[in-house]
Amino acid sequence: MPDSLALVDDDPEYSEFLAQYLSTAGVRVHRYADSAELLADHEPFRHGFYLVDLMLPGIDGLELIRVLRKRTQVGVLVVSGRVAPDVFASVVDAGADMYLAKPVNFEQVAVVIRAVHRRVAATRGRSSAWMLDRRAAQLVAPDGVRIDMSDLDMAVMACFLTAQGQSVTREQLCQQLGRPVSEEPDNALSATIYRLRRRIERATDCVVPLQSLSRVGYVFKGELIEG
Repeated sequence: MPDSLALVDDDPEYSEFLAQYLSTAGVRVHRYADSAELLADHEPFRHGFYLVDLMLPGIDGLELIRVLRKRTQVGVLVVSGRVAPDVFASVVDAGADMYLAKPVNFEQVAVVIRAVHRRVAATRGRSSAWMLDRRAAQLVAPDGVRIDMSDLDMAVMACFLTAQGQSVTREQLCQQLGRPVSEEPDNALSATIYRLRRRIERATDCVVPLQSLSRVGYVFKGELIEG
């Protein structure tokens, strides 16, 4: 079972009892009443698994799944009462790993979580590394796609290469980029990271493991090597 799980469901009674059940299996469950509450969390993509309802106020479940798939590779299970001929295809196309229709007993939910988590973990274990090609000034994604990097992008990625999966503070990035270090939020740095992430996302279908850490900095959680 995953160590932690984000449960996104606007039915407080259902989510409370399901969270209690999963907790007995050793899973740390974090409950969110809707998608906005999850995304407003200081680290919304830190969880080891996501269990999502489709019929949510505001940002619906399908759109939330699409957001998750751009930030994390972990398992996503949909448990929803929405009934339609195309609902299974819709959730899978959005990026979910499995769909269960309510009503469903908690034992079945736990079995599916365990199976999806095991399969996803095995797939991630076979995934290739990202490669930073300094000579060509390109980032090579695990699917082989080469992404052209600007000098600024290369400087940022060099920080992540040195960090090897550890967090890189805003101060470290500012020093690397030759910018003054300030106690105030650096909007220019945030914009630089945002543009870098979007450039990678537009080029490859691979999940981009570049994540922000609230009040700390950023981290590149994927394996990153130099080529």
